[in-house]
Amino acid sequence: MDRSERINTWLKPWLTTPTSQLTNVAGDASFRSYYRITAPQSSTGSSLILMDAPPDKENSHSFISLAKAWHQRGIKVPNVLAYDLTLGVALLEDFGDTQLMQRIQAQPTEADAIYRQALEQLIGLQQLPSNLSSQHPLPHYCAALLAQELALFDDWLITGLLKLAPATLPASWPRFKQQLITSALEQPQVTVHRDYHSRNLMVLTADSLATQQLGIIDFQDAVYGPCTYDAVSLIRDCYINWPAATQQAWLAYFHQLYCQQAATANLEAPVSLEEFQRWFDWMGMQRHIKVAGIFARLWLRDNKAGYLQDIPLTLQHLLQATQHYPELADINDWLAKVVIPAFNVFLQQRQQGEENGDY
Repeated sequence: MDRSERINTWLKPWLTTPTSQLTNVAGDASFRSYYRITAPQSSTGSSLILMDAPPDKENSHSFISLAKAWHQRGIKVPNVLAYDLTLGVALLEDFGDTQLMQRIQAQPTEADAIYRQALEQLIGLQQLPSNLSSQHPLPHYCAALLAQELALFDDWLITGLLKLAPATLPASWPRFKQQLITSALEQPQVTVHRDYHSRNLMVLTADSLATQQLGIIDFQDAVYGPCTYDAVSLIRDCYINWPAATQQAWLAYFHQLYCQQAATANLEAPVSLEEFQRWFDWMGMQRHIKVAGIFARLWLRDNKAGYLQDIPLTLQHLLQATQHYPELADINDWLAKVVIPAFNVFLQQRQQGEENGDY
C-alpha cells in the first residue's frame, strides 16, 4: 500500500463518503500540503483541514505538540482532532481562507484595528512559558542559530543568486552581524512565533473585529527569543509596506502593551521607547537579512519563483533601517549601490529570459 492509499484509509472514519475529492488549500513555503474536507464531506458536520506533511521532508512533532499545548492555554491556533506522525498527516480545525493581508486589502479602513488586535494577541503568546509543551520545549534563539540565519543572506542571495564575490562585502560586515546577534540576545526573552505576519494570521469570520480573534498558523518553528522579533515580523512585514508613521504608531502601541504586561507580572525594569525602538530596528535588520536569503533559497533550491517578488521589500526594509544609524553608513551604502542594483539586474535578466522562453 503506497502512502496515498494509507492516507485514504486513515481518513475514512472522518468522511461521509470514502471517495470524496478534497479541495487543495493554499500552502506555504514548506513541503506541507493542505486540503479541505467540507462540512458535507465531514463525519463531524464541520469543515476540517487535512495537513499532509511527508515525514521524509517535514517533522510535524513540534507543530502537533505546540498546537495542543497552546490551544489549551487559549491561544487561537487550530484545534488538532487527529494525527499520525509516522504517516505525516493531521486533521485540523478549519480557519478558512481569509488571511489578514487579504482582509485589509479588501477593507483598508480596518488596518489599524486589526493590527492592534494582532499585537494584543501577540502579548498573550509571549507570556507562554518555553517549557509549556513537555514534549517540545522551545529551543533558545541562541547566538549560533542567529548566526546561521544571517549566513543565509551571504550564501543564497549574495553569492548564490547575485553571483557577487565575497570580496564585495563591506569590511564591517562580520562586525555588523555580531552586533545584530548581541542586540537580539540582550533583549528580554519570550515565546516567539517566528513568522508572525499578515499571511499567517487568519480572519476567522466576517463579523466585527471587536468580537473575534485572529487565527494563528505556521507556528511550528517557534523559539524562545527576543521580545521584538514577532512585532517586527508583523509591523515591517515582508509582504506589505506600511508608511513609516503607521509603523511607528503600532510600535508605540506594542511598547505600551509590553510594558503594561511586564509591570503587571513584575518581570523587569521598564524599558524606554527609545531603547525598544533600537531593539526593534536591529531585530528587523537581522530578520530581513535572513528572509532575503530564504527567499533566494526558495528559488534556487526549491524552484519557487513566487518569492523572488518579495525580495525587493525585504531589501527596502533593510536599507531604510540602516539609514537611521550613522555607524552603519557603509552597510547602507553597499546595499544601495551594490546589492539592490545587482538584484534589479537579475530581475531584468530573468524577465528577458521569460520572454525568450528560457524559464
